[in-house]
Amino acid sequence: MYKGEWPTGLPRLWTTTKGIPMHLTVDGRAFDVNADPEMPLLWALRDLMGKTGPKFGCGIAACGACTVHVDGQPVRSCSLQVGEVTGAVTTIEGIGTEGRLHPVQQAWLEEQVAQCGYCQAGQIMSAVALLDQVADPTDADIDDAMGGNLCRCGTYPKIRAAIRRAVVLKTAGI
Repeated sequence: MYKGEWPTGLPRLWTTTKGIPMHLTVDGRAFDVNADPEMPLLWALRDLMGKTGPKFGCGIAACGACTVHVDGQPVRSCSLQVGEVTGAVTTIEGIGTEGRLHPVQQAWLEEQVAQCGYCQAGQIMSAVALLDQVADPTDADIDDAMGGNLCRCGTYPKIRAAIRRAVVLKTAGI
C-alpha cells in the first residue's frame, strides 16, 4: 500500500527542490503535499498521491493517456501544472463507487475493449466526460470527444461500442 514514500532504488520521473505546501482534492479525498507548483499534475498524482491510473504517454497533451477531470472537465494532466489546479480532480480510480464500477467501466469490460490497456484510463475518462455532457451522443459527438485520445492497438470500434453500451447502462441505472 502507498504510504507517501517513494520506493527505495526507483528513480523519480520528476524531482523538485522547491516544494511548497499544497492542498488538493483528488477522488473525493483531501491531500496535503509539498510540490513544485510547476510539476505536472500527472507526476503529483502518481508520485505524491499514489494515483497510478493516469499514464504518461507523450508529455505534450497529444495522446490522452493522462486524462483526468478537473471539476468534471477532461484535462491532460501531463501539461497542467499542479500549482494551477483550483478544482476537484477525479482520476479513473475515483469514478466508480465502493464495490460498483462506473457504467463506462462496466461497458468497457462487457465490450472487451482493452488490448494492451495503456491508453484505456484516458479513453474511459474522456468517455465519462462525454456522457456527463451528452446523454445519448451521436457518432459526431463521440468523434469530437474521443478524437484526441490515441490507441496504438486500434480498439476504436470497440471504444465506440462501449460508449453506446454505457448509454444503455446509464439509462437503466446500472
